[in-house]
Amino acid sequence: MRDALVDRLVADRMITSSVVEAAFRTVPRHTFVPAGTPLDVVYDLDRSVITKTDEHGVHLSSVSAAYIQARMIEQAGVKPGMRVLEIGSGGYNAALLAEVVGADGQVVSVDIDADITNRAQAMLRETGYEDRVRVVQADAVHGLPGEAAFDGILVTVGAWDIPPSWLDHLAPDGVIVVPLRMNGVTRTIAFRRDGDHLTSTSSEVAGFVPLQGEGARPERIFRMPDRQGRFVNLRFDVGAPDVRQLDGVLDTERSEVWSGVTVGHSESFADLHLWLAGFLPGFCLLAADDGTELAAERRWFPFGVVHGDSFAYLAWRPAEGDSGAELGARAFGAHGTDASAAMTEQIRAWHQKARRRPAPTFAYWPTGTSAGSVPANVAALTKTYGLVTISWPVAS
Repeated sequence: MRDALVDRLVADRMITSSVVEAAFRTVPRHTFVPAGTPLDVVYDLDRSVITKTDEHGVHLSSVSAAYIQARMIEQAGVKPGMRVLEIGSGGYNAALLAEVVGADGQVVSVDIDADITNRAQAMLRETGYEDRVRVVQADAVHGLPGEAAFDGILVTVGAWDIPPSWLDHLAPDGVIVVPLRMNGVTRTIAFRRDGDHLTSTSSEVAGFVPLQGEGARPERIFRMPDRQGRFVNLRFDVGAPDVRQLDGVLDTERSEVWSGVTVGHSESFADLHLWLAGFLPGFCLLAADDGTELAAERRWFPFGVVHGDSFAYLAWRPAEGDSGAELGARAFGAHGTDASAAMTEQIRAWHQKARRRPAPTFAYWPTGTSAGSVPANVAALTKTYGLVTISWPVAS
């Protein structure tokens, strides 16, 4: 089953180097997951395995999906002899890194949670990697005093920002790979230094359990009740509007506006979500309890926008001739049509300016540096320690 998984990772170009392939064929993934986990889950291409939850069922640690672990190691360009820092422990990924860097390399894995570092150390001991990985229990936001620079840094937890200490640990020609949350939408981005800032060399769509400790960035959640006492939840990453205006909004009549933009049945439009996160004021993530009108509808995506006393959400309806789906927005509130129009305007903008073009690129500008004048095709998101810009190629 391990070889079959690796065969697929190689065939799908998720693994592109022989040294990473050898690591995935060598390290027994099933020994790093909780006992009793079905092997078809362990060796599935894109399924993660949760290893710790809190008392509310929130996921705190996991063995990430195999495809994203492979992609992150390839994104970082890890090679034999390198020094590599892993932020977010689990054991399995550190063992893979140890195989890749070999006897002349070094791997340090850090996590804030003592339960997780203790478990990682035990798993590494059982599989013979205890002497090849140094596990440290600490809040990585503060860095690791006394450590030399690392050629590669792999952040295996979702991060809202890039703390200065991580960049202090990065060698001048090193690569940091971080699942960066941008207004609720995450991309796993490989960054290299480019003068006074970082520029991306690649990015992947992926999700991770969130960073804990001082670097955590909790979302603001607004719960809107319907007539039955069930809730639709709006989650804001930054800049939450005055949601008190939405009191009773689910009791209003629903409206809708359609964009005229259609997508094929198997077409990915993940970059639309990133576009909305970058350019749509009031953007938020959306979830609906079972029993609500939204949960029963099923023809919507978990992205919304608050517009004054109304909110809209990304929706679809069958396109003519079964050619796919037309994208649009449905809304509640006295000015729901305005909220839907704001979203559909950005759907059309994405279609005209970004769709079916090269993937966007990213830059990170630490505090004290300047991105200069930001062009119209560039979204700029302010962070605690700097500024993230998302650039879509301009049509020639």
